[in-house]
Amino acid sequence: MGDFFDELGRYLGSGNSRAQLFADLGEHVYLALLPLVLGIVLAIALGWLGNRWKPARNVLMVVSNLLYTIPSLALFVVIPGIIGSKILDSVNVVVALTVYTTALLVRPVLDALDAVPQHIVAAATAVGYRPARRFFGVELPLSVPVLAAGVRVASVSNISLVSVGALIGTGGLGVLFTDGFQREYFSPIVVGIVLTLLLALIVDLILVGLRNLLTPWDRAGAPAKGASA
Repeated sequence: MGDFFDELGRYLGSGNSRAQLFADLGEHVYLALLPLVLGIVLAIALGWLGNRWKPARNVLMVVSNLLYTIPSLALFVVIPGIIGSKILDSVNVVVALTVYTTALLVRPVLDALDAVPQHIVAAATAVGYRPARRFFGVELPLSVPVLAAGVRVASVSNISLVSVGALIGTGGLGVLFTDGFQREYFSPIVVGIVLTLLLALIVDLILVGLRNLLTPWDRAGAPAKGASA
């Protein structure tokens, strides 16, 4: 055990190793969070369509479930043939994870919009809110507490799936895994696992903070609920 920690210390103490770690970590953040943002936008648009037009709802549910069952590695390999990119382009990972994120979030978006009280929607309509303004000003903000849970799951999923992209030569912390296994050098593997877990934890905490920031009425209502209880 002592030899392992000595080896880990030498690995982390190397200037080249630290520089590569920061580069891999930065690329991992980019490859995980950009698809998350794009997937949220697409899922909200599709969720709005499914919420307004019931026939589209069933189609969206079936298609999203089918897309999410496609193995990630297979999707990474197929994407270049669809969009015309090179096999090692990072855009393949971005597109694939955007598809996964959108598929994963369609149901939470629909559930979140369904959870908005209809009397509030009716009241907003009665005071003159047009559909677009009512959606962005009333329905979407009120759906944040339910939607946030799905986004948190999607963020963890993306952070873990980015590592799979290293098998086809893209960057991210997955490079530490493939490099470590190829050389039978376990220090980068351990560092990669720890950094991946820390990144997932930090992103999750940020998302919780954003949810609290976007839903101040939840915090304001908590003392009142406690007092009434």
